[in-house]
Amino acid sequence: MVLKRGFYLICGLCSLFLGLLGIPLPILPTVPFILLAAFCFARSSERLHLWLMNHPWFSEALNDWDKKRAIRKGLKRKAYIVSGLSFAVSITIVPLIWVKVMLLCFAIGLGLYLRQIPELED
Repeated sequence: MVLKRGFYLICGLCSLFLGLLGIPLPILPTVPFILLAAFCFARSSERLHLWLMNHPWFSEALNDWDKKRAIRKGLKRKAYIVSGLSFAVSITIVPLIWVKVMLLCFAIGLGLYLRQIPELED
């Protein structure tokens, strides 16, 4: 049990770090990492989970997801734009064709996933 909680705590802290890095870096997505951090903290540290769920930057989106399994229309639009730009830049810079194809497949998969998430009015 202690090992499992420690694993979730480390994964949650790494996800939070990557999510925070994603705020200024357009190639790194913020929302999936913050959602993963909330998931991991819920299983490892009640204090960190409560802190994240009440944080002024993330609380609204996390609570919408937690209670309604939906995200606001504006946040979804931002996710489309930032993800699309990130994948476009990555596909442009990568020299290997098979990596370009893989990135394009991931971009399409992410777009389809985002499309199926229910929306809330802003």
